[in-house]
Amino acid sequence: MGESAPFRSGAIVVAVLFCCLGLLYGIWYSYSVFLVALVEHFGWSRSVTAGAMSVFILVHGSFGPLAGRLVERFGPRRLMLGGSLVMASGLALTAQISQWWQLYLSFGVVTAAGLGACGWVPSVILAEKWFPTRVGTALGIVTAGIGVGIFGVIPLTNWLIEQFDWRLAYQILAILVVVAVAPAALWILREPRVVPQPTGADGSPLQPPAHHWTVRSALRSRAFRFAVLAFFTGGSLSQMLLMHQFAFLVDHGVAKTAGSLIAGVIGITSIPGKILWGTLSDRIGRELTYSLGLGCILLGVGCLAAVGRAPGLALPLAFAVLLGVGYAANAPIIPAAARDLFAGPKFPSIFGTLSMFAALGGATGSWLGGALYDLAGNHRPMLAVAATLAICAPVFLWIAAPRRPQPPPAAA
Repeated sequence: MGESAPFRSGAIVVAVLFCCLGLLYGIWYSYSVFLVALVEHFGWSRSVTAGAMSVFILVHGSFGPLAGRLVERFGPRRLMLGGSLVMASGLALTAQISQWWQLYLSFGVVTAAGLGACGWVPSVILAEKWFPTRVGTALGIVTAGIGVGIFGVIPLTNWLIEQFDWRLAYQILAILVVVAVAPAALWILREPRVVPQPTGADGSPLQPPAHHWTVRSALRSRAFRFAVLAFFTGGSLSQMLLMHQFAFLVDHGVAKTAGSLIAGVIGITSIPGKILWGTLSDRIGRELTYSLGLGCILLGVGCLAAVGRAPGLALPLAFAVLLGVGYAANAPIIPAAARDLFAGPKFPSIFGTLSMFAALGGATGSWLGGALYDLAGNHRPMLAVAATLAICAPVFLWIAAPRRPQPPPAAA
């Protein structure tokens, strides 16, 4: 009975984080629907309108280190509460825009900063605190909510725009963030109780505090550098394929309707993939699990390269399943491996810094896929780079070696 109550409390926290991340990141991905509505309403070019999402991704990723420090100072619950209010304010402001620069400021900066505060970093910290011995499993479940949210929020957004208009859609999403995330942060998303350290008669600790990792000492370590390389290349690989797979398939004779169905398969298969890889990483290790996940992507690249050589949709569908399952390994393994390597009181700041590099990798991959196509006039260089990244990323993680975490250096 003594252990069941904390487990139930932790399970409730994980379930609520599942729902919160589904809503928050579903709003992120719903921008693809808003993009069409904004272009039709204002007559802006697609590049200008899509540029707001580029700003959004960079701000969200760059906010990671600050989010980590704020978690250490105020706790994840307070940060999520404040972040939800900032994000809702950004969405409400976006509903009032009339110029493109206002979109960049309200959505690309304010909304992204709010999401950075109430989304990925504090959710990871809460999950790993409740389940320190099953971090991968907990994070696999939590991050699976993102896939579910995509399939709930995007159709809702499209319906709101069609039935009313895009301004009201943004206003309703702002209300949903306040109604769903703020109360959860206030009353449900609490941290587990910390057992106080034993003290002597004079109130001093019986044992001196152990050395722990800091951002500065982590940055100097080989493990951090290779973890950055692993997650930068893994994120770059995933976003390169996710961003450009639709255009590739259409260029190779796949109908647009079928291409959109294949994109849906990628999203659906990522949901069980995240739970699978997170649970498996707790059992067989982060490195081997990550190698298996990116091995699926490598096989998917092979299927993509063969599209057009065989009739029908068998190869595109095989690619979609392999990519959906494979890229899902990033979500639970990045934070779980980071915790293995740099557990301690400063882990939030260290993880926030690592997550920034992973996000920058994703932004780089999205751009690189298009740049390679522009240079060569075809997708062959992109596929070659993707295959190389799928091999290199697991190698970098093996060198970082979360299976053998190094002790933190002694304080100067």
